[in-house]
Amino acid sequence: MTGSKKTTDSICFISENSRTVLERRYLKKDPSGQVCESPEQMFRRVATHIALAEKNYDKKTDIKKMEDSFYRLMADFRFLPNSPTLMNAGREIGQLAACFVLPVEDSIDGIFDAVKNAATIHKSGGGTGFSFSRLRPENSRVGSTGGVASGPVSFMKIFNTATEQVKQGGTRRGANMAVLRVDHPDIMSFIKCKNNKAELNNFNISVGVTDTFMDAVSEGRDYDLIDPKTLEPSGKLNALAVYQELVKQAWTTGDPGIIFLDEINRYNTTPGVGDIESTNPCGEQPLLPMEACNLGSINLTRFVIEKQGEPAIDYDSLKETIHLCVRFLDNTIDMSKYPIDEITQMVRSNRKIGLGIMGFADLLFMMNLPYDSENAIDVAEDIMSFVQKESHAASCNLARERGVFPNFDKSIFAMKKGEKMRNATTTTIAPTGTLSIIAGCSSGIEPAFALSFVRNVMDNDKLIEVNPVFEKTARTKGFYSEDLMSRIAENGTAKGNSQIPIHLRKVFVTAHDIRPEVHINMQAAFQRHTDNAVSKTVNLPHDATQEDVKFIYDQAFKLKCKGVTIYRDGSKDNQVLSVSGKNPLENGNDFLYAGQKRPNILEGFTERIKTGMGYLYVTVSEYKNRPFELFATIGKSGKSTMAKTEAIGRLISLALRSGVEVEEIIDQIKGIRGEHAVFQEGGLVYSIPDAIAKVLEKRYMANGKGNIVKHATNKLKSDVCPECSQTIAFEEGCMTCHSCGYTKCS
Repeated sequence: MTGSKKTTDSICFISENSRTVLERRYLKKDPSGQVCESPEQMFRRVATHIALAEKNYDKKTDIKKMEDSFYRLMADFRFLPNSPTLMNAGREIGQLAACFVLPVEDSIDGIFDAVKNAATIHKSGGGTGFSFSRLRPENSRVGSTGGVASGPVSFMKIFNTATEQVKQGGTRRGANMAVLRVDHPDIMSFIKCKNNKAELNNFNISVGVTDTFMDAVSEGRDYDLIDPKTLEPSGKLNALAVYQELVKQAWTTGDPGIIFLDEINRYNTTPGVGDIESTNPCGEQPLLPMEACNLGSINLTRFVIEKQGEPAIDYDSLKETIHLCVRFLDNTIDMSKYPIDEITQMVRSNRKIGLGIMGFADLLFMMNLPYDSENAIDVAEDIMSFVQKESHAASCNLARERGVFPNFDKSIFAMKKGEKMRNATTTTIAPTGTLSIIAGCSSGIEPAFALSFVRNVMDNDKLIEVNPVFEKTARTKGFYSEDLMSRIAENGTAKGNSQIPIHLRKVFVTAHDIRPEVHINMQAAFQRHTDNAVSKTVNLPHDATQEDVKFIYDQAFKLKCKGVTIYRDGSKDNQVLSVSGKNPLENGNDFLYAGQKRPNILEGFTERIKTGMGYLYVTVSEYKNRPFELFATIGKSGKSTMAKTEAIGRLISLALRSGVEVEEIIDQIKGIRGEHAVFQEGGLVYSIPDAIAKVLEKRYMANGKGNIVKHATNKLKSDVCPECSQTIAFEEGCMTCHSCGYTKCS
């Protein structure tokens, strides 16, 4: 390699965490699974492939010059395309888009065609959205067979199972979005479909809300349910009751979200092609059936300069970058191998792209602006209106050079004199979970997840990861110390820490320091200047009420957002964790945690319960009125049954000592069926695990009737990454691990 080539292929500083994520998820591997590509080589591979599209429009163009421009765009971390482009460009799969929407027709052939197409897309690295609104409701007649329909939710389970079996690019399972119109007769079963945590784990779900429904909610009246086959009214529901159930389920489980179908279609740029009925898995990309979109994000932290002694945004450099990004994404459409011919035709007829941003929270830190301030809203509007204006200008320039998109005459632009567009849309605020880790910046437009957190490295060593802007400020202002960073890592925030100057505590706020209304106001500010939609999560504390959720949904509608996702801390899983990754219960004083010395004396109880395998004796030891460990023995049974029973008790004890809530344990083992069910007082006992669940339920759930007895704590409730067991953040409509880069969606 020559000296000049080394200079060309130099890369901006890359953190150890970024390199780990790249090696794990993006870089090429040889047949033995060993990484055989560097980050520089990856960016060069992508740049070379995307630049090849230039020859489609100008045989004389200097492709090498464009390749170098694309390389520097990525290697300087000014811009990164969506994950499939980084993974697949210049490789055999060649599928470069992240977002797809597939139709689900009301026939067995139509349904299973959609399953097959989804599997093909997932295998290539894409995520899929579906509207199940065309499917006839449960128990309606099926004319061809004389039978009855099983309804949308039952078919969603088939899609979920198929997704479970197919990994994206051989690395992870695909993600899905299911949408059902609020006027579908099965809407109530859809709203409740994720009550069972063991089902539909590969789906996000959103209710497709209409203006008519929201008007009925505000007036407290009934609204019509519409039969999808006849398009005639088939019943009524009270709108407020449905809305309250939607709110309750979102509060309880985090699902469903809401998309506002009428608002989305008011901004459908190609109404002559069809109506939009669904979005991609994180909700930021509304698409027509059989449509896909190529996305990419600009890293705002690369555009902060000093001007007259104060931080400012370098809009000249940002403009240049926006125009190059639009060209990159338009080229990507030509260079992508879409997995289905109909998708290829639809994508190249509309040529939608979605340019967005990441690093917004870090930019605010750099400009000394609190996320929860009016000035931050103003900056959001300034930046996104600029990105919108310049991306449209770039698309107009490409239209003059390359021609308009083929469906231009069916678009809203055809009615606007002088505005010729190459792309039906140009802007989207997309999730940037792993991309932002690679670029070393905050995710999308979300507030910072944490100022400091613990990352697991080799051999269970732990490394304190500190937000780079916060660390630089702490060192400059003289309050940095390893001890302080470790203590901040315990809960992720500077709030209440007297070692940090109070004015900086106000600037360096994190997701859970911010009031819910600030989240939705920020989302609305970006949505006002975005063609497509905005991926954003409204984070709520664990003690937020259902009324808080309703307020967010009401505000999202009033502020003309295209959808909204809320997440109440700890609602996906009742695991208790501190941000630092310390032992789950170390921060609380009301309970024991794994590894703590066992007290010499524990109080408890023993209960006998009849099972099909004989009488089971369940002994539970308690600490401060909470279960700490459980022993189970079975009389007059074979050694194998006794061994399994003892193992169940040991595993439950381990779970209890690790902080798993007793109701979670009950939920997992209740109803497990064995070969010998028996009746006894209190109902049918199906198995030994079911018997243990009944004992725990009777003791720890109010009146034994299913109302959980909660014990007030001050601990942060959070979810756990399935790959590295660190705290996982819910942001941008998806679970994302900032420690290892795991994400379900992007």
